[in-house]
Amino acid sequence: MRDLIKKNLDGKKVLFLFIVANIIYTIMLTITIPEVMNYSGGMKLLDMMPTGYNAEYVNKLLITLGEQGIHVYLYHQIPVDMIYPLLFGVSNCLVIAYFLNKLGKLDSPIFFLCYLPLLAGLFDYHENIGIITMLRTFPDNSSLLSTITNVFSVLKSIFTTVFFTS
Repeated sequence: MRDLIKKNLDGKKVLFLFIVANIIYTIMLTITIPEVMNYSGGMKLLDMMPTGYNAEYVNKLLITLGEQGIHVYLYHQIPVDMIYPLLFGVSNCLVIAYFLNKLGKLDSPIFFLCYLPLLAGLFDYHENIGIITMLRTFPDNSSLLSTITNVFSVLKSIFTTVFFTS
């Protein structure tokens, strides 16, 4: 993995991926998330709850969203959010590696910081799969599914926070 990262440290490539990732994030923040929020009655979406949620909250949110809100979440927000974790993980991994390389620290132990956004992206995909499953199976969601998806949401948030604060 380290060699793959090192091979992709071209400044233009890193900048391009970073810009595309942030364009996708901006689309989510300004278009798809507000679109779903129109149906949420002010409740936060599961993707936007860094400290987690429980099965009761999930069911209340999905009841509040209703059939149309669930449809918008599943077919407008989630597709965009299936692109973003890869772009976030790869672009930010490469940004860190790029600067470590410029500082002559690419082969130092702090290289592990490059893995933080990749792990955040991985847990974001697991979170998305859980949310997709809950949206598609509602009202027959199990509390176990909500709990497992919540764990992925919290892990995504932890790795994202550690990345941004490192």
